[in-house]
Amino acid sequence: MRYLVLTTLIVLGVGKTVQSKSLRVAAEPLPNIVLIMADDLGYGDIKCYNRDSKIPTPHIDRLASQGTRFTDAHSPAAVCVPTRYGLLTGRFPFRMQRRGNGPLLAPNRMTIGSLLSAHDYRTACIGKWHLGFENEKSPEDNQPLRGGPVDRGFSSFFGIPASLDIPPYYYINGDRCLAPPLLRTAASRSPDWSPIQGAFWRAGGIAPGFKHAEVTPRLLAKVVGFLDDHHLKQRRQPFFLYLALPSPHTPWLPVHRFQGKSNAGAYGDFVVQVDDVVGQVMKALQRNEWEQNTLVFFTSDNGPVWYPSDTRKYDHDATGGLRGMKGDAWEGGHRMPFIARWPTRVAAGRKSTQMICHTDVLATLADLLGVDLPTNAGEDSLSFLSELTTAETQGHSRAALIHQSSARVLSVRNGPWKLIPQLGSGGFTKPRRVKPQPGDPQGQLYNLHTDLAETTNVYKQHPDIVRRLTLIVDDFRERGRSRP
Repeated sequence: MRYLVLTTLIVLGVGKTVQSKSLRVAAEPLPNIVLIMADDLGYGDIKCYNRDSKIPTPHIDRLASQGTRFTDAHSPAAVCVPTRYGLLTGRFPFRMQRRGNGPLLAPNRMTIGSLLSAHDYRTACIGKWHLGFENEKSPEDNQPLRGGPVDRGFSSFFGIPASLDIPPYYYINGDRCLAPPLLRTAASRSPDWSPIQGAFWRAGGIAPGFKHAEVTPRLLAKVVGFLDDHHLKQRRQPFFLYLALPSPHTPWLPVHRFQGKSNAGAYGDFVVQVDDVVGQVMKALQRNEWEQNTLVFFTSDNGPVWYPSDTRKYDHDATGGLRGMKGDAWEGGHRMPFIARWPTRVAAGRKSTQMICHTDVLATLADLLGVDLPTNAGEDSLSFLSELTTAETQGHSRAALIHQSSARVLSVRNGPWKLIPQLGSGGFTKPRRVKPQPGDPQGQLYNLHTDLAETTNVYKQHPDIVRRLTLIVDDFRERGRSRP
């Protein structure tokens, strides 16, 4: 049996140290951890978040009924790449230093994977990486793709380099491509959807035999295989599984048995398939007798690509009444479903209204292990473990949150107040940016406690709040951190 034990100093494989702190329960078994991140799934797609959803999601709903459902959880950004950076590093993505087309995670940067690996977890990443590899665009047979998951704290990786609409298209196992993308595929479109919806993917390189519709089923098979293999060979060692689904991101390609299972077109059917993946993962945990002592997180990386015309056509609101969509600074771009299930510690059927961010997962897991993060890691990560493991709201310590839109507009949240320092969506919804006319407000200020749909801009009525929130952004930038 594996246990949380008190040690003095633990050295991470990425050159970091974390200081142990006193544990709440002596010799408490370490849980397995499964983190499932859907791709472009909206707050309103899931029934337990939106009773009017036209998409059946029984497995995700069951997960929520058996755990805690957060209603004020946020991705740190409204698009794929920066959200993944924030999740794994515990840092707001505006701090990320881009390195061209190469790896976005610095070699010495602590990640969730490296933290857990240092505590004897077997760490697996399966799915969409989207944080860069060296030579990602032109991989070669038997040549390592450096800078990916196995170089950033994960014991193993199987998946794809980026989204399934971004070429080249090929699989990676560990740090090697299974087959290089020597062929070329034409672009794909769906005439009944917008140019970036439906069966959309871009033209480019593709590996022989690579089929877009087979990716999600193949990843699920790898997950089940990992769990079964771990049970047979390493069941006494705790594991961390990061399942980064490429769905329901475009191309929307539900396999045959899910087609027509929703009332929201191909997108809704693809969400049904994602829900089934969650169900299959839970079945594998149950079959291997891990259901009780496994902490399962389910969330999404950003909002959906779902236009008002789609809502009218299908009578389905993928953002559940929130304004905006993927890419936007408005809530529809970054307020995410977030569910945590751990039967031995997390109350079942509970709703939490505490504000949390994906960046907080790193500190939460460090707290679970009983260690303090070093000052140069998880700079924007605050633990919500006490909110998970107590039956009543504890008053989570996150007072402010910065969010980044696809156009890199930084909005800030403090209590009920949210400031967007410009007019327009800052993202996919048109207009992205509006030039203020004489007498117009220079930005947007909303009281989310009374106006969650962000319909009434009170920027001009509260100049003191605008100044206060602006100073929060300046402070977080200058200090290089938001964590005390």
